[in-house]
Amino acid sequence: MSQPQTALVRWERGDQVFTDGRYSRAHRWVFDGVEVAASSSPAVVRVPLSQADAVDPEEAVAAALSSCHMLFVLDFARKAGFRVDRYEDRVAAAMGKNERGKTLIASVTLNPAMVFSGETRPTQTDVEALHHKAHEECFVANSLRAEVIINPTFTTA
Repeated sequence: MSQPQTALVRWERGDQVFTDGRYSRAHRWVFDGVEVAASSSPAVVRVPLSQADAVDPEEAVAAALSSCHMLFVLDFARKAGFRVDRYEDRVAAAMGKNERGKTLIASVTLNPAMVFSGETRPTQTDVEALHHKAHEECFVANSLRAEVIINPTFTTA
């Protein structure tokens, strides 16, 4: 087994009462010295007790899946001889209930849009194969119970 991946999650009560339930859910994530504003989703805990312009855990899971998937796609595209100029994914996580009625991330939809250039251009079949292989290898995808839907598009420059 490899070294564990770590992050620091920090929250402080400040001058809030806390026991009345009216405390801020805003907190900080620290990754390798980089701080990110985090909070519960305003859909779960209303503003001002959540921070609308911060990353919420559900968004973070969706972004982590998208990032992992992208890194595999880029590597597989390179190995196939395709030159990728740009990759953008507007990823969305949808909440639902599991068999016990507990709320969970039921599905994550990846919408990767890629731009290719160079002498070797992929076909639609090539692009779909890159995404299928990436999904099979992605560490995050292999860790999730959520359904993952991939809707790739591409253009060539």
